[in-house]
Amino acid sequence: MIWKTEPPNMAERKRRAVREELGEVALRLLAEHGFEGTTIDQIAHAAGCSRRTFFRYYKSKEDVILEVLNDLGDFVLDVLRSRPADEPPLDALRAALQAAVPVMTGNARKSAALIRLIFASPALRARYLHRQLDLEAALAAELAARQGAPADDLALRLTAAAALKVQDLVLPRWAEDDGRADLSALLDDAFALLKNQRA
Repeated sequence: MIWKTEPPNMAERKRRAVREELGEVALRLLAEHGFEGTTIDQIAHAAGCSRRTFFRYYKSKEDVILEVLNDLGDFVLDVLRSRPADEPPLDALRAALQAAVPVMTGNARKSAALIRLIFASPALRARYLHRQLDLEAALAAELAARQGAPADDLALRLTAAAALKVQDLVLPRWAEDDGRADLSALLDDAFALLKNQRA
């Protein structure tokens, strides 16, 4: 949905544009009416398409939100890859997570509503936590590659897990205030607390 490279041909560009528009409509309705309060029929109607068209692009309502999470995770991983190789692992992860802040705060009210939705719905929370575990493994593997360490290095896996836990704790607090607080400052404060705990 975001941070995608330009597709190679017009047909694929059109398909991606339809998918993105449908996804945006779905996210808006989910943020406004909640997960249980939004139906596939409502999404399709608001997007001016049929249920069949919706299912051509998404398997379920959960998949719309999962795609956003996947995009954010891929973005954070790409930023980590671009960080200086000699940067301490936790600092590199903090910078990578901070780079995603403008994406979330660009439409803070919608982002906050979706975060509340994810953490309030057992099904969505389970999908979110599963995605976080996958992202944790990918971030730890990237840190290991940067240091020439084994891919299953426990210290680096713990570092990646701790950084994502900071995000998991900060995002719901930010969302409770409808995204009005300074998310970047909240992340920095939480990482500072984590560093103090480790000292």
